[in-house]
Amino acid sequence: MIIYAVCLIFGLLFTAVSALMGHSFGGHEAGHVGTGGHAESGFDQSGVPGISFFSPTVLACFITAFGGLGILFSQIKATESIWISAPLSTAGAIGIAFSALWIFNSVFSRSQSSSESRVGSLVGQAASIVTPIPEGGVGEIAYVQGSTRYTAPARSEGGSAVGSGQTVKITRVIGTQFFVESVR
Repeated sequence: MIIYAVCLIFGLLFTAVSALMGHSFGGHEAGHVGTGGHAESGFDQSGVPGISFFSPTVLACFITAFGGLGILFSQIKATESIWISAPLSTAGAIGIAFSALWIFNSVFSRSQSSSESRVGSLVGQAASIVTPIPEGGVGEIAYVQGSTRYTAPARSEGGSAVGSGQTVKITRVIGTQFFVESVR
């Protein structure tokens, strides 16, 4: 039963210290730890927003749940044997850790959705010149997508100058550079 108490206390202390340190120090100014500089991302290298099973938060959930369930199961007459309480605690802790993982990833995937437009769908869309495009140079366009106004650097498709306020059509996008042609 002592191992269950140690796991429970360690998990709770880890959670409390993480919350206080994260609140006090922010976490983004520290050195790069884990995926993309975020310790919460664990070992997941997929680039998908969220956390992995091996993130500190999920592991703390597992350890805390193992300790708490172990204490509960060791107090019940039918499950007080370590040979019964330990497997039940482990199974319950895995279930709780996966539930926490699912909840966190659900929240992160919803909060990580971008307000940036999908660039591929912009070809053929009208835009207006905000900053004139000099001959062979770069200017700036403004376009609206999904009720949001965006601006982007732009070049004239033929390399000709395009004056401010003119309406243009987006012909292609390469990286962050938009190519446009005048609409007549």
